Amino acid sequence: MPAKTIPETILLDDAIAAALVPTRPARGHKGTFGKLLVIAGSVDYAGAALLVCNAAGRAGAGLVTLASVESLQPLFAAKVVEATTLSLPEDDVEEVDPEEALARILDHDHDALVIGPGLKPSLSMTDLIRGLLAGDEDGEPVPAVLDAEALRSLATVDGWASEVAARCVLTPHVGEFLRLRAADGHDPEKMGNLVFDDARRVGAARDAAREWGQVVVLKGARTVIAEPGGRTAVSPFENPALATAGTGDVLAGTIGALLAQGLGTFEAAQLGVYLHGMAGEAVRARLGDAGLLASDLCPELPLARKRLAALAPASGTAPASGSVR
Repeated sequence: MPAKTIPETILLDDAIAAALVPTRPARGHKGTFGKLLVIAGSVDYAGAALLVCNAAGRAGAGLVTLASVESLQPLFAAKVVEATTLSLPEDDVEEVDPEEALARILDHDHDALVIGPGLKPSLSMTDLIRGLLAGDEDGEPVPAVLDAEALRSLATVDGWASEVAARCVLTPHVGEFLRLRAADGHDPEKMGNLVFDDARRVGAARDAAREWGQVVVLKGARTVIAEPGGRTAVSPFENPALATAGTGDVLAGTIGALLAQGLGTFEAAQLGVYLHGMAGEAVRARLGDAGLLASDLCPELPLARKRLAALAPASGTAPASGSVR
């Protein structure tokens, strides 16, 4: 029996990321560049939703809509400027009605979803998330970025991966990753150090992507991006300035915007992680290793994209091969 071949692990660089940047037709309009629906935010974590929307616009999405429970919709409508809002029916104050909310979301025109940042934990929200990802007889759901509360909700559902029909990018930090793996029956104590051991991080992300059938972004220094077929990419960035609240929300919005612009899940995850890392390095160059705010990243995203677009091959967005780690 032939030995199993393990796909190479790519170390991302400017050339690889540049080849993934979507082109911008001169006669394009906001519909051309993707409609992203963000399901995020609560009274205590309103900032998470605002960061996702800001990042998505800065990463090139043509239209961003923030969906929140109807009691919070006026709050968010007063805060977002470029994004529109969509109110979701409630059973009680800040308690979404999953059936009615699902119907309203499915009736809304969008190309991709970001689900999870800052959401209030509840059984009804878990039901809504499951419904959004399951699909129906009308076809496959739109692709989605799953972060924060979306990941915690899935970790409470036995066999959640088998229920998900949508193509997803999961963006856990190490704690969320271990919670999801524990829900699968894995012993987190046996997984080793997933903060400092890069080889274990790559192996763990690759195994999870294969078992879940989804793209996994294991966040942290030298973020790992893995897809179900075994391909893996590693970000070169190690930036302690990014260790502050809200930077993960910016990443979720960035990847979501790229999904809405038509990139595949693995490609959007790679480019999103790289743009986020470039933005972090630009802020770090000005401020140093501490004091970065997540909102500082957003204005740097289009500048990072501009730099990469200048390096992109004239033929467009075909993925490039990178160096093997």
